[in-house]
Amino acid sequence: MSAEPIKIKEKKPGQRACDEKDAKGKLCVGHLKRWYTPSEDVVQQVGKDVEVYRCERCHTLYRPVPEDRSSAGLRYEKRPVNILGDFARRGPH
Repeated sequence: MSAEPIKIKEKKPGQRACDEKDAKGKLCVGHLKRWYTPSEDVVQQVGKDVEVYRCERCHTLYRPVPEDRSSAGLRYEKRPVNILGDFARRGPH
């Protein structure tokens, strides 16, 4: 296990690409993917069952801010569905 804490950045709402800069100052721009199998060090630092994203190029870790509602399928709004499979309307229309 490493002695120094792992650096985890905040993922901005709607952010899909890495904004980490390399030694030359160029942006990585790698795709952020949900990391379902984090290492033991990461689990100890951020906790169990926490949403973590990892850049596919530089492997920088990101944690979404609470205002981020862009997580695919995780923070959805339940809506009633009628027998035909259409969403039921709310209120008079």
